[in-house]
Amino acid sequence: MGGTMDGTRQRRRGDTRQRIQDVALELFAEQGYEKTSLREIAERLEVTKAALYYHFKTKEEILVSIFEDLNRPVEELVEWARQQPRTLETKQEIIRRYSQALLDAAPLFRFMQENQATVRELRIGEMFKARMLALRDILIDPGAELADQVRCVSALFTLHAGMHVMQDVEGDPEDKQKAVLEVAIDLITQAHRGARGS
Repeated sequence: MGGTMDGTRQRRRGDTRQRIQDVALELFAEQGYEKTSLREIAERLEVTKAALYYHFKTKEEILVSIFEDLNRPVEELVEWARQQPRTLETKQEIIRRYSQALLDAAPLFRFMQENQATVRELRIGEMFKARMLALRDILIDPGAELADQVRCVSALFTLHAGMHVMQDVEGDPEDKQKAVLEVAIDLITQAHRGARGS
């Protein structure tokens, strides 16, 4: 293969892969994961099943790839956070970045909520939980009081609740997002102050 074409080909292939993921997630959301076939995904994309097959052999592969792509920002956040000093500013930035990562992954979370059996089967939930636990461990100071540990965990759950529970609450989505973030940052700030014994 080699040569200068590689970069361009990779980029083009990346775009197709992204389109497949987007359309698959749309169909999964519309009619359920179980009822969606690779053929239907190919039809909506207006490509042959063989063209789809070039990128993904099964719909499981498509779903796992969507999850891995949307989970990458969280992985990068964990890596970044591990290298930062354990200051209040770092913790607040972790909460802000995590909030944004969750927002970007909203379509996937809706899918996960509606297709819990599939999520369990493909162990997607486990992968996601591992990332969240890693963030929890970074946010909680060694020797923190139990109540402050609870505040740190609650800050993460507040962001999750903001995605699901707050959807039914009246109000502008952006205002709700800001309010959720504000509460999560309050919790982290309180926990940090508690750990500092002030």
